Amino acid sequence: QVQLVESGGGLVQAGGSLRLSCAASGRAFSSYAMGWFRQAPGKEREFVAAIRRSGVTYYTGSLKGRFTISRDNAKNTVYLQMNSLKPEDTAVYYCAAASRNEPAYLSGTRGYDYWGQGTQVTVSS
Repeated sequence: QVQLVESGGGLVQAGGSLRLSCAASGRAFSSYAMGWFRQAPGKEREFVAAIRRSGVTYYTGSLKGRFTISRDNAKNTVYLQMNSLKPEDTAVYYCAAASRNEPAYLSGTRGYDYWGQGTQVTVSS
């Protein structure tokens, strides 16, 4: 079992930045690929970014360049640095852990075994 707890969300003005953190406890954090997803009201949960055990990263195309995913295995934590935020980035952001490390599985919700409870990000215009 892996428990995931997100933090760092909040209210920010357009153009601002936030860094989300996701702390993991339980089985060896380094053995999981990690991902970030988001879900806006009335919309499906969508892929934001993922990082494999090796540190290789993947992003949804529209966010690459503004968002950066990273991990610190010593701290059992994955981060999502979000810059140049826009009102359309408003959503609940979730982190997730995947025992499968293959890229094909990491961009969909079904590829993940454990989920956090989410943290709200609101970007005002």
